Amino acid sequence: MEHINISGGYPLSGEIDIHGAKNAVLPVLAATILCGDECVIHNCPQLSDVETTIEILCELGCRVKRENNHIIVNSGNLSGNFIPHSLMTKMRSSIIFLGAILARHKTAVVCFPGGCELGPRPIDLHIKAFRKLGVKIHEAHGFLHCDAKDFSPAGIHLDFPSVGATENIMLLSCISKGETTIINAAREPEIQDLQDFLNAMGAKVSGAGSSIIRIQGVDKLHSTEHSIIPDRIVASTYLSACMCAGGKILINKVNPQHLQAYLSILEESGAKLDIYNSSIEITAPDKIKNINMIRTSPYPGFPTDSQSIAMSMLSVAEGTSLIKETIFEGRFRHASELMKMGADIKIEGDLAIIQGVNRLKGTDVYAKDLRSGAGLVVAALGADGDTNIFNTHYIDRGYDRLCDQLIILGAKAERKN
Repeated sequence: MEHINISGGYPLSGEIDIHGAKNAVLPVLAATILCGDECVIHNCPQLSDVETTIEILCELGCRVKRENNHIIVNSGNLSGNFIPHSLMTKMRSSIIFLGAILARHKTAVVCFPGGCELGPRPIDLHIKAFRKLGVKIHEAHGFLHCDAKDFSPAGIHLDFPSVGATENIMLLSCISKGETTIINAAREPEIQDLQDFLNAMGAKVSGAGSSIIRIQGVDKLHSTEHSIIPDRIVASTYLSACMCAGGKILINKVNPQHLQAYLSILEESGAKLDIYNSSIEITAPDKIKNINMIRTSPYPGFPTDSQSIAMSMLSVAEGTSLIKETIFEGRFRHASELMKMGADIKIEGDLAIIQGVNRLKGTDVYAKDLRSGAGLVVAALGADGDTNIFNTHYIDRGYDRLCDQLIILGAKAERKN
């Protein structure tokens, strides 16, 4: 069975570049179908989720060509409004195509999306918003049948600043009549990146990065080129890897402003950080300090996607640390795998109580989702002996050539069958 083997205890050194953000490239690729012409997207990472997105684009009638980290999409012959169950269930973010398809075709049929199993993740916010915009939605046999012929712009107040719902409203509204306003919009950098891409195609979107986004509909969009922002979660993963393994590394092609919440935690836990315009150098402390409380929250708060790697780091910190998960249910599933390695963790509902131990011990562990897999990699780098991490397909969803990057930094890591 394919797995990643890591021999822990080797301090990291050297430098790497951070690849494009998974959570930015997927909505941008979905948005290319709004154009009806050719778009070139740069800095696209080699991820299984990106490949699934390309499959969906092809299924809808787009012509797609990949050249290394560049993806060329021509949506001039867009013909489909249906995404097969086999593709929709591969990843949660496939739902982002709904807004774009409705904007182009006015009708769409999709099933409920898949991806990592992280407890209940209803798309009620998307459905509620679309209905307020005049979209008729009928659910039958697990599929959503949607009709946007009577689209009407409106002010949408999201009950929660959902990234996916914010993106879907943006995609649906930007080539539709009138002005739509999103109140309590998600503020993530990936939302800003999507706005930049849409506006480069001729859309009129403003406010991304704040809690209010305005979309003034235009008649049509045009071709453009766009470069995806760096992946802030991947950046925080390598920084945490250095904390656990020890050493000193430099990560390049990163936007430090996007990592402020995580960088604050690293400094509090004893890291020495030298921050430049597009690079961060980290020197690990001799001993990681505990963190009294980490509370996940929407951006600009501490990202839930970085919670698992923080838990791995704090498993070998001095004293007791607390993590409160406020975004997703089921996001402590990696804790049981860390405990196999000797971590002292207690879970009480949405609270994790972590009593730091001196060292973790290598063993066989299983990724339960993308982010838990990354957390196990971080833990393994600082553990005694060998760790075998199974279910690597989860990790491939969000990390481009992870083992190769770790080897560049001096880690002993390889994929095995």
